[in-house]
Amino acid sequence: MAKVHFKNVNKVFQGTVPVEKKWYEFWKSGTKPQEVHVVRDLSLEVDDGEFLVLVGPSGCGKTTTLRMLAGLEEVTSGEISIDGRVVNEVSPKDRDIAMVFQNYALYPHMNIYENMAFGLRLRKYPPSEIDKLVKDAAELLEIQNLLMRKPKELSGGQRQRVAMGRAIVRKPKVFLMDEPLSNLDAKLRVQMRAELQKLHRRLGVTTIYVTHDQTEAMTLGNRIAILNGGIIQQLDTPLNLYERPANKFVAGFIGSPSMNFVDGRIVREGNHVYFQASGFKMRIPDGLPSSLDGSEVTFGIRPENIYDREFTRKESFDWNTFEAQVDVLEPMGAEVILYLTIGNDSLVARVDSHTKAKVGEKLKVVFDFDRIHLFNKTSETNLLINNEH
Repeated sequence: MAKVHFKNVNKVFQGTVPVEKKWYEFWKSGTKPQEVHVVRDLSLEVDDGEFLVLVGPSGCGKTTTLRMLAGLEEVTSGEISIDGRVVNEVSPKDRDIAMVFQNYALYPHMNIYENMAFGLRLRKYPPSEIDKLVKDAAELLEIQNLLMRKPKELSGGQRQRVAMGRAIVRKPKVFLMDEPLSNLDAKLRVQMRAELQKLHRRLGVTTIYVTHDQTEAMTLGNRIAILNGGIIQQLDTPLNLYERPANKFVAGFIGSPSMNFVDGRIVREGNHVYFQASGFKMRIPDGLPSSLDGSEVTFGIRPENIYDREFTRKESFDWNTFEAQVDVLEPMGAEVILYLTIGNDSLVARVDSHTKAKVGEKLKVVFDFDRIHLFNKTSETNLLINNEH
């Protein structure tokens, strides 16, 4: 096991010549291909034995970060260290890491035993030690009865276990996982998430896991780093990311359905402060500086914090209860997703499955006063969190 440290790491890819121009014409003009700054000044410490998840939209730099740590991409500037040793110039095979890829990357002509043993043979391990390591890993992953089969004879979940087994046998300092569950069906992904959690608890190896799926991130990570545009937007525990998002991007990325956002302004009336939208006015927590009075902001509330008034214990006041038009109703079994219109604003709510809401009719809904967010219109930072300090 080991600590991993990224210090002011940048990755810049050299751009390509526009397809409509020939290379020599482009070079003769003296114009340089445009650079693409994929990872920007990344500083991050991963604790010994931690399960850290890098999550973000496609192109945010999460896989590039993983590949730089693995040595598959060169670092443009900054330092990466594993267990206190700077590895910028260290070859991938000498970094003592193991990587599990999205596509399993199993050798089709080898059986499962040989697939798991292959890396150990290259490192000149004694046959007796190879046999013990492979069988121990197979037992841990419950694939001991599959060792003589070929990859084509296995299901997707079994192949993923083999790929993890091939990494486990090496007993590396760090596991790197690049969207290992994305090729599995929904039911199997849920099962494999649970298996990964059990495996990490047993092995205790430092693990960095890349995914674009925020549900995977929330269920797997001790901490989660949310990236956008090559920059870490927030690094925190799953609960803090959900309850205390640092900015509008994090708030919208975490949670499904995503947070509702409504543009409006702050108004002060008497002893209280309100958010005024085009179709409703909602009281907000006191304590905001008076300099924000009248300023344009974005109001945020999660669908699960909007309740059907008839089926909630939350107190209903005139400043947090609104009449909504039900546009779409999606029964989900344990809950119902409602698409609502309040005034001129569209919102989504997750309400009790016993709701009597009907499409085309009005419904009284209650906003949870303790679960609202306000974001600066320009910087998109969370004003209520910043106001706490």
